[in-house]
Amino acid sequence: MKRIALAILCSAIPACVLAQVHPLQQLIEAARQGPTARGLADLIGKTLSPHGGTAVWGQDYLFVSNLAPDATSAPVHASMAAVSIDGQPPVPMVKINGSGLWMRLVKMRVGVTHAYQFYADGKPVGNRSDVPGYNPDSYPQPGVPKGKLSEKQTIVSKIYEGMKADFWYYASPGVDPNVPAPLMVWQDGQGLVGGDLSRLRLFTVTENLVAQKLIPPMVHVLIAPGLAPDGKPMRSIEYDTISDRYDRFLLEEVLPEVEKPYKLRQDGYSRGIAGESSGGVCSLNAAWFMPDKFSRVHSTIGSFTSIQWHPEDKQDGGNLYPFMVRKQPKRNIRIWMSDGSDDLENNHGSWPLQNIELANSLKMRAYDFHFRFGMATHDSAQAAIDLPESLSWLWRDYDSAKTSQDFVMDPAEKDKPYYRVTISNRDAW
Repeated sequence: MKRIALAILCSAIPACVLAQVHPLQQLIEAARQGPTARGLADLIGKTLSPHGGTAVWGQDYLFVSNLAPDATSAPVHASMAAVSIDGQPPVPMVKINGSGLWMRLVKMRVGVTHAYQFYADGKPVGNRSDVPGYNPDSYPQPGVPKGKLSEKQTIVSKIYEGMKADFWYYASPGVDPNVPAPLMVWQDGQGLVGGDLSRLRLFTVTENLVAQKLIPPMVHVLIAPGLAPDGKPMRSIEYDTISDRYDRFLLEEVLPEVEKPYKLRQDGYSRGIAGESSGGVCSLNAAWFMPDKFSRVHSTIGSFTSIQWHPEDKQDGGNLYPFMVRKQPKRNIRIWMSDGSDDLENNHGSWPLQNIELANSLKMRAYDFHFRFGMATHDSAQAAIDLPESLSWLWRDYDSAKTSQDFVMDPAEKDKPYYRVTISNRDAW
């Protein structure tokens, strides 16, 4: 009845602004009306992007493509578009009236990632990607209080000689500005400020977990990669370089600005740091050099590869971490990791193999770690469905009365074997 009533009320989609209906739910309901629904392309542009994308609400998955290989490419002019889901043969998409967009709405299983590939006139377009099937804690729940996101802040760094970086801070429900709060720092934070329209749905997950007392009320600092004075992107320099420079940038320049509106806990026990790809190695790097400042690490599709390895300049890269963990003094840190077998393989290294190697090193040294290895590509789909579990795991048994804890390997992990690799796409002989 709710869907019927919504369709009747929404004769023109842009005018259908119902406070109780989530934007993604609005988009799914509009797509259900078919490709001739008025304003559908505009709603896709506002909710996803003008180039399309994917939207998930419950078991409903909406795939939208302009058939461009990426957001910077011109649309491909094709007479037929299709999408392959989970390796199955491509199925037709339908063209949305008055636009170059094509769509397909399907129902699928939740709690897993689904692989998809767009096609134009029978030929693949772009790369295979994944879409998350979100769990219940990634959706707004009735009666759960909302946190507060700041306006965008900009800092000019002295440690990175004039680099400009944007950042935001989010206070979850239960944070008292006058009482020091636990903290998590998130790299590539510009991709998280969209709330439920961002892939991870970090704010909603945080609010639900705080309400269930699975994590403490906390402040998230969301920081974007900086730009050098000449406009050069600094992301890889910041994230992939193995040194304490990024730590000092956070501790001496960014966090003092956050502490103007909110007091923060100073003990590493109450601080986590998170990131994807190069942000993942950055997170381990921060805790590795300063475990007394960051002891909880969240790394997904981590770039433990040689991106910033420059032996001629005596500069180490993230590719050394599996061996540093085995041979250097053990740090008192807790680490959640995830990756997939279809992650990147390029001249910097193998993301899947380096993550497996690091996981085995952590196991060998009896670190408190968890490693999830699926079939994902280099995207955030696995991180998105895992987030309620990964945050709960990372902050389990947190006690605000403490300032330290000796992190020890879970006995269940001790009983498990090392990760072993088999080749699935070639014969042995």
